Amino acid sequence: MGRWRPPQEASTALVTPAGHARLKAELDDLWRVRRPEVVRALSAAAAEGDRSENAEYHYRKKQLGEIDRRVRYLSKRLETLRVIDTVPSDAGAVFFGASVEIEDIDSGEVHRYRIVGPDEIDAALGWISIDAPLARALLRKRVDDELEAQLPTGARRFVVLAVGYPT
Repeated sequence: MGRWRPPQEASTALVTPAGHARLKAELDDLWRVRRPEVVRALSAAAAEGDRSENAEYHYRKKQLGEIDRRVRYLSKRLETLRVIDTVPSDAGAVFFGASVEIEDIDSGEVHRYRIVGPDEIDAALGWISIDAPLARALLRKRVDDELEAQLPTGARRFVVLAVGYPT
């Protein structure tokens, strides 16, 4: 079996100002701090002689490749991202950047999410991608609207309890 995989679907090119700043900081750190450190360590490992049995050399080469791939991705991605720094004119509906509180109709559990770009998701904070099935189902909904979302665990029904936008 080959290693070929079909390309991923293009993700939405939206980001919050904080997410954009975080991605720029990551790129700067990779390019100005981490990459030079790895290059120095790689040079030192290469100077030790026989590279075929030098584990440090092979580790550093792999690490340098990972850093270069991430730098290439971030450089291209930052060019295409559109920073959304305004609240929509209809702040009562769910759009990009919204903080939403929803209740699972079947279980009664209350969840709080923030809809952000695919490059800034964080499950611990409850930040979900605008490309996620739940976020897609939430778009344009208002308080007391019911919705159904196809989640990996199956279809679930929710009701919107609150919608807000961080200032």
